[in-house]
Amino acid sequence: MHPVVLLIGRLPAVIGDVARQLDHLPIQWLGAHDHPEVVRQLETEPRIACVIMGAGLDDGIRGDLIGVIAALRPDVCIHLKDRSSGPEGLVPFVERVVQQELLSLPSRMELAV
Repeated sequence: MHPVVLLIGRLPAVIGDVARQLDHLPIQWLGAHDHPEVVRQLETEPRIACVIMGAGLDDGIRGDLIGVIAALRPDVCIHLKDRSSGPEGLVPFVERVVQQELLSLPSRMELAV
């Protein structure tokens, strides 16, 4: 089984595009773009290994979602993309996080499965 990553972003099409661009990685991608969808994904998919949040959401929403994620899944790391790299920085950021956090630690993922 592949690790599950929840991508959160303002626009559903952008999140889908990131998953398509990184479909060569052994990851199961889930997407969410608003509060109810984040809650639904967290409550229905226990295998989420980490959450990556894009920079397009405003700070109030990002803060709210961090609180929701931490309350529902305190075991999950939350990664926030910087704003300075712009939209074109999202795919490299997601790939870097996944490579460092999930794919470089095979023994860690075996324990999680």
